[in-house]
Amino acid sequence: MKRVVHTFWLFGLLFLLLFSGISATAAAEEPPCTEVGLVTVDETAYEKPDPETLKEQLTRMQYHVTQEDGTERPFANIYDDHFEPGIYVDIVTGEPLFSSRDKYASGSGWPAFTKPIDPEVIVYTRDTSHGMVRTEVRSRVGDSHLGHVFADGPEECGGMRYCINSAALRFVPLEEMEDEGYGDMLPAVE
Repeated sequence: MKRVVHTFWLFGLLFLLLFSGISATAAAEEPPCTEVGLVTVDETAYEKPDPETLKEQLTRMQYHVTQEDGTERPFANIYDDHFEPGIYVDIVTGEPLFSSRDKYASGSGWPAFTKPIDPEVIVYTRDTSHGMVRTEVRSRVGDSHLGHVFADGPEECGGMRYCINSAALRFVPLEEMEDEGYGDMLPAVE
């Protein structure tokens, strides 16, 4: 019986460490803190496709994360260890959400950012799922579930950690931003 209880507590502790927002900041690369308000994203330039179109355009995981409030596994996603210059846009609408300049290695297993590219592109909601109280972050135009925000990020950059599912994002490299219509977002990256 003691072994079962001990194992239960170990799994509980592991769950809390992975999912409660505790990050391994000691091993994290600290981002250079960028100014707020370098760019403004025009919400009228983006629109959310209908549900049937989304089912055709998105992978099963992308649809599950963005439309069904799912979560991908930590350390098993495309952008956790991705540090190329560019922007991360909503996989559903293409609305710019985060800059590579604000991305850092949090050790959480998911992409982490200190702030959104424009404060207005994120909608915050209270999330009480899984027996926890967290702040969910959703995209403004697409209403896509992105992940959660925690107050355990780099203090010198405001102290926030936007813990985002890779499946909710599409990366646009710096050298392709102009061609893809994101030239006005260059000041947030360069």
